[in-house]
Amino acid sequence: MNLKHFKPVHWVYNLLHYKQLLHNRKAYKKYNLHKPLFASISSKDFPDRESRAWLDTGDSAVLAPQKEGFQQFSPQIQQKILQWSNNGYMVLENHFSPADCDAVMHEIETLMKKGILQFKWGNKLMFANKRSALIRKITQDAAISKLLNFLLDKEMVPFQTINFIAGSGQRAHSDSVHMTTYPLGYLLAIWIALEDVHPDSGPLFYYPGSHKLPYLLNNDWNTNSSFLSLGKHDYPDYEDMIEELLQKNQYKREELIAKKGDVLIWHANLVHGGTPIKNPALTRKSMVVHYYASDVIKYHEITERPSLM
Repeated sequence: MNLKHFKPVHWVYNLLHYKQLLHNRKAYKKYNLHKPLFASISSKDFPDRESRAWLDTGDSAVLAPQKEGFQQFSPQIQQKILQWSNNGYMVLENHFSPADCDAVMHEIETLMKKGILQFKWGNKLMFANKRSALIRKITQDAAISKLLNFLLDKEMVPFQTINFIAGSGQRAHSDSVHMTTYPLGYLLAIWIALEDVHPDSGPLFYYPGSHKLPYLLNNDWNTNSSFLSLGKHDYPDYEDMIEELLQKNQYKREELIAKKGDVLIWHANLVHGGTPIKNPALTRKSMVVHYYASDVIKYHEITERPSLM
């Protein structure tokens, strides 16, 4: 058996990082999940598969103007909030200054030179926020935090950063199968353009409205999971199923040719990815930040592991 599919290996790892699992203790009690914090966890442990986020249960165009705090946003941001339920994303133009973007890239380059940050899974630089006060400050940007808290009506906390030097080239996927919450829907992500994006550099793509698709979870694409092992299928099987759903529902793909400092904010279930890189000489320097709601159960559906915070 492949050790990555053998759950007891995960349990041992979780026990060694037990303090980083304590964030789930109150949420387990709140949602009546009677399992050890280090144990495997998946959607099979919960009674429903529905989002309870207020803008998922209704229309933001109707609900948002009635919500306390809506008037604090500029007219431009208000308009983007009104369209949230239909689109599942919004773009904040020129949110970060060129100096902010340059500072982030300088920090990333320094961490790489020191060997503190190294590429994982091919092209991802993971968790720079745990290594850099400057990166942490960016993830805690006051205006973005206020907006994220409003969109989900909960306190949102940064979980991880992913930095890219080149385009991700990642196939269409939803973050909700990677970083999952119970109840569903309490995850948000932002993508920051740290330089102008060239059309040949592998721009980000997304499918507006695709966040309304049913959440695709392990039971939908994987099989034969047991107490001791994960299912038999691998991640490409999940990506194939996503492609089939997109074709069946005829969602239209859009690409983001962003400018330096632009920020994309997207829904936990919005289907997105990275287009193929047409010119390998081009970079696409960027940073993703994922945010969990503070008071929900946080875990990883694919690996059935609780999130380390």
